[in-house]
Amino acid sequence: MLLQIVLRASLSVAFGAFIGWERSTKRHAAGLRTFILISLAGTMATMLDTYLLKDTFPYPLLSAAAVIGVSIISGNSILYSSKNQIKGLTTSAGLWAAGIIGLCIGAGFYAAAGIGFLAVVATLSLFPKIEMFLKNRSNHFEIHLELKSKSNLQDFVTTIRKLGLKVDDIETNPAYLNSGLSVYSVSLTISLNELKKHKTHSEIIEALSTLDYVNFIEEIN
Repeated sequence: MLLQIVLRASLSVAFGAFIGWERSTKRHAAGLRTFILISLAGTMATMLDTYLLKDTFPYPLLSAAAVIGVSIISGNSILYSSKNQIKGLTTSAGLWAAGIIGLCIGAGFYAAAGIGFLAVVATLSLFPKIEMFLKNRSNHFEIHLELKSKSNLQDFVTTIRKLGLKVDDIETNPAYLNSGLSVYSVSLTISLNELKKHKTHSEIIEALSTLDYVNFIEEIN
């Protein structure tokens, strides 16, 4: 019994630590200790549920509470920036996944825990490159645009149309009302075939950043 508890707790710490390490290397808020604690809490809750189910409790209440708790913590790790970007969504999902892996370890379901662990690590480590590759080849993207003056907006629209871009939508960003800048979220479509073939989003944005009236510009992820 003691050996099983040590094994499950150790696996939970190891798996949670590895996922947390991957997140912390990319400077995300929820790092090593957070993932370890979430995974370990899930494991301990499931072990206690398993113990109680044998004699006393007919329902796995603690495991259900652990899932709810992880969901709340994960939701609180999502941040909304002034640039209309959602931050921490992947970390939030990673926290939730670490908690579920911990539950699997606690229940002694090692095969599911191991496969889940490998899948989470692969998703966090490998898929960003694939995601970026696909994103850079999409005809649609959105930018955060800061202009030095409101009167420059028409000049900017005229310029991007000449470059082969189409404006789908422009929204004023209210977070910058008293900053002295005119700030917008702009949805764009690449309409020129030559531009689609030879230029990535980053290259297009870099070119637009050289305009005299553009204070700052970046793609919204």
